[in-house]
Amino acid sequence: MKKVIAILVVVLGFAFNANAQEVKTVSLEQTKGEFTQKQITLSAGTYIFEVSNNNVGTDVGFVLQPKGKSGQKNHIKEAYVTALVKNNTKQTSNKVTLKKGEYTYFCPLNKTPEYTLIVE
Repeated sequence: MKKVIAILVVVLGFAFNANAQEVKTVSLEQTKGEFTQKQITLSAGTYIFEVSNNNVGTDVGFVLQPKGKSGQKNHIKEAYVTALVKNNTKQTSNKVTLKKGEYTYFCPLNKTPEYTLIVE
């Protein structure tokens, strides 16, 4: 019986550690027509994107998609900010788990170019 309890404790410990993955925040700033961060490199993991609207003069948003796959059907919906980012404010996305690979990010409202996000 003691072995069964010990095994259960070990299994539950692994399950708890897997669920307790650290969530990191990636801060991005938009100015008129561009993001100030032109390329980002991250480790695989779970992130929240915090997007600042630095006097763009209009609401902004955030789109993340796998590199080479454009169109709304390929957007990573969890990465959308939870509300449009009003002038001189910040908003965050939901949690996004990123795997190794390349992605692009942009704002269709602020008409920014597509920038590269690399996950190693």
